Amino acid sequence: MSKTLMVILAIAVTLCLLATAGCTNASPPATRLAVQTTPHYPTVSINATPVQYAEVNGISLAYREFGSGEPLLLVPGFGATMDTAWNETFLGILATQYHVYTYDHRGMGYSGDNDATPAISQYAEDAAGLMTALGYDSMHVYGASMGSTVSQQLVIDHPERVRKLVLDSVTYSIRVPETQLLFSIINESATDPTQTAGVREEARANLAWNGSWDNLSGIQKDVMLVVGTEDVLTPDPVTVRMAGQINGSWLVRFRGLPHVGSHYAPVEYGENALNFLGMDESPLE
Repeated sequence: MSKTLMVILAIAVTLCLLATAGCTNASPPATRLAVQTTPHYPTVSINATPVQYAEVNGISLAYREFGSGEPLLLVPGFGATMDTAWNETFLGILATQYHVYTYDHRGMGYSGDNDATPAISQYAEDAAGLMTALGYDSMHVYGASMGSTVSQQLVIDHPERVRKLVLDSVTYSIRVPETQLLFSIINESATDPTQTAGVREEARANLAWNGSWDNLSGIQKDVMLVVGTEDVLTPDPVTVRMAGQINGSWLVRFRGLPHVGSHYAPVEYGENALNFLGMDESPLE
């Protein structure tokens, strides 16, 4: 496989200013403006989509499903539930071509919990178990923020479960200098009595995680890393560094967008994901 492939996608908004210089008696030449049409995507409603349940690793995991096609599992971030983790436009775009599953981590949202020690590896086992419960041997996986941490652990522990992998707003450790703000938030959340038990468990699991750096070079999957250049929690340089460790990975940088930019630019993020997931990267015969 070739050395790291970095595909840099800069998203910017360009304002076209039309001006008329001077006035004469002659009529100005007609100006033809190019009109770029935006594809129409069907909308989805999170609240109107029923919550379903699957028994996984001794607990009941809640999930929703959208669309049809190859399965795509969306892994939520820290403190998020499937009610809040994903933008509806983003979901609708993915659902045009994929059977999209969202779910709540154990102890979060509609999902149950037990007395298991909080661990990123446990969340990864839950993701793998959910695939089995839904009748799949493997799925495409899209993880955002802490969901990208869980997704890394999933592909490391169970590579056979992952088809293609998208790591959005990602870090290989919360203890590197660039993620100091993220570490501070998670560290405080671990003992904050105003947080739910599920959030405190997620925080403790993140603090106990040893990171993935030593395992990144061993990932043998099609991987795309996505980051906003204004992400202050999992900053751009961390993602660039990770792309250099994952052989053959894609790197997509959205200019000016913050952490989990799909909430701010859902069309761009959704189309970017469809492009990557739908691309045939098989070598030519």
